[in-house]
Amino acid sequence: MEVALTVELAAAEWGDSYNHRRLHGEIGHILSAEYETNYYRATTKPQITATD
Repeated sequence: MEVALTVELAAAEWGDSYNHRRLHGEIGHILSAEYETNYYRATTKPQITATD
């Protein structure tokens, strides 16, 4: 059980580092998390809601 937790924590740390601290050359030397945010801002249409 302890080994599984250690592996899980190591994978979470790697994922955080990969997405939030490492610049990616294939996407313009920006963070992948930043690229994802920019993508959704550019492709998501604003939702129109009814108001009373």
